[in-house]
Amino acid sequence: MRLFISTGEVSGDLQGGLLVKSLYRLANRFNISLQIEGLGGRKMKQAGANILYDTTAIGSVGLWESIPFILPTWWVQQKTIKYLQANPPSAIILIDYLGPNLAIGSYLKKRYPHIPIIWYIAPQFWVWTPLGRDVQQLVRVTDKLLAIFPAEAQFYGRLGVDVTYVGHPLVDYLSNPPGREEARGKLGITREERLIVLLPASRRQELQYLLPVILAAAKRIQEEIPKSRFYLPISLPAYKATIETVVKGYQLDVTLWEKDSLEVLAAADLAITKSGTVNLELALLKIPQVVLYRVNPLTMWVARNFLNFAIPFMSPVNLVAGEEVVPELLQEKATVDNIVRLARELLTPSRRNEMLRGYHRVREALKNEKGDVCEQAAMEILCYLRQFPK
Repeated sequence: MRLFISTGEVSGDLQGGLLVKSLYRLANRFNISLQIEGLGGRKMKQAGANILYDTTAIGSVGLWESIPFILPTWWVQQKTIKYLQANPPSAIILIDYLGPNLAIGSYLKKRYPHIPIIWYIAPQFWVWTPLGRDVQQLVRVTDKLLAIFPAEAQFYGRLGVDVTYVGHPLVDYLSNPPGREEARGKLGITREERLIVLLPASRRQELQYLLPVILAAAKRIQEEIPKSRFYLPISLPAYKATIETVVKGYQLDVTLWEKDSLEVLAAADLAITKSGTVNLELALLKIPQVVLYRVNPLTMWVARNFLNFAIPFMSPVNLVAGEEVVPELLQEKATVDNIVRLARELLTPSRRNEMLRGYHRVREALKNEKGDVCEQAAMEILCYLRQFPK
């Protein structure tokens, strides 16, 4: 059995890596000869997938922000399609990564309708998009959808897609994280010190729009709370030089962390973070967080005035809870004053405990009573393919 997995960006690579591990584990258990290849990054490669092209740095949010990635994305799509023509897989598994995956899936469905297309972690149309062309196209190309959010399963189920809710893989991935005291001991953080983790970017555009305001806020916090310590995990090695250059301009005492970010997150008292999958990681690790997001001001103006952009929440933590568990600062609200004010609040026991109660509700909503989420997703894939008509 040959499976082709297509994903992009840092979070997609993490989810892809977890799935690849589970697929190989089940294949060994049931004596299935399995080969996995695709688009992704380091996590998938470490799990045993043959990566044709690294797509972790090819991604953006916004109109103008996407322009530099149009040609690289198109090039990868064309190369991938040519490869799939010469090497048709038993099935293709699409993980998030809307634009490229929809293009690849649409081509395959038209040219090779017998090859099943399984979408795992579908685009969040259920949050921010009306029933437009992209939604209809996704429904047409998808043979099976594995949902990680309850609302996601309900949304696509109503559209007639064959959906199975499997739960969120991070619940299992973070079920036994490093202990707080152990993690702080390894980093040399004393009980009196406040460890604040800065998480500005998994996309290059975020280095421009989020990194400066996060560093400016951290500088202010450092002045107001002398015993504060700052760590900044680097999501991709390609971002290191840019981050180092920007950090120097703020004269901030911050440690740039290039190892597994989990070692730092587990020790933290607070995170100042972009919106994304990392918000769920922090929630499951019980780390208070301030969530912010900015794009090009012109992009936001166009979205609000011409595209009817409106979302109930932007952080997946709040989307799952259906209420504001973590504070969100979107666009013009993402200011140094607001970040510092919320950071001070979340470093108090009462506000922290309030957020932890919200985190518990989120964890309960994402749990799967059947156990290991990634293993169930892998089992659903293998069982589906055995009964899919050839």
